[in-house]
Amino acid sequence: MVSELTVLFRRRRTWAMLLALAAVPVLIAVAVRLATSPVAPGRGPPFLDRVTQNGLFVAITSMVVCIPLFLPLTIGVVAGDTIAGEAGLGTLRYLLVAPAGRVRLLIVKFAGAAVFCLAATLTVAVSGAAIGAALFPIGPVALLSGDTIGVGESVLRSLLIAGYVTISLLGLSAIGLFISTLTEVPVGAMAATIVVSVVAQVLDALPQLDWLHPWLFSHYWLDFADLLRQPLEWTSFGNNALLQGGYLLVFGALAYGRFVTKDILS
Repeated sequence: MVSELTVLFRRRRTWAMLLALAAVPVLIAVAVRLATSPVAPGRGPPFLDRVTQNGLFVAITSMVVCIPLFLPLTIGVVAGDTIAGEAGLGTLRYLLVAPAGRVRLLIVKFAGAAVFCLAATLTVAVSGAAIGAALFPIGPVALLSGDTIGVGESVLRSLLIAGYVTISLLGLSAIGLFISTLTEVPVGAMAATIVVSVVAQVLDALPQLDWLHPWLFSHYWLDFADLLRQPLEWTSFGNNALLQGGYLLVFGALAYGRFVTKDILS
């Protein structure tokens, strides 16, 4: 596991993606700071109008902006590369020579993708908090329920949101792992994983498919607003974790079934 994480975080591609994610909050904060007039409520991404009042909202707004595209894009790259990348480099069969076997390799690869999910969301949260503190005042946060909490608790709420988003991306990571077992071309696996993410969100936006929405892995991605109420509401968190766990079990099983019966030629 340590060697997998070492390889993952030594790649320039990994750091380039994390830097790109870190740049999103900076762009948002600078744009709001340089604006000649305050953002009207309801304009732009959720919570954008609160940024000038409290810099801690930069992290939350950035998370909303990154969830539909930027985070799935980076996760698609990492998850799609898990098995197909090794096959494309010709190193997969050498990895399987070790007594650990194919099941452990799948587990390690998925664990590496899951750690990247956490690193990606924390990058957005930390970058947002840092640039928000640098450009805007920091103080007690007014929650959606009307209650006010201190800076320390608001930071904890931001970390909870980062944890929520990390869990949200595990289902997509499992799908990417499965797709990665189907091909030896990593770019194809990456692209297919990203396309699946886009398709899921398009389907989730169609009211004619209301019956399908609760089953889509992207359905609860933006429902972390419950973590900004007093008292904390855990319903959406639990529903999201249950849904992502279902995708992990189904596509983990599919990846296992495909990988353990696959002839490894590269």
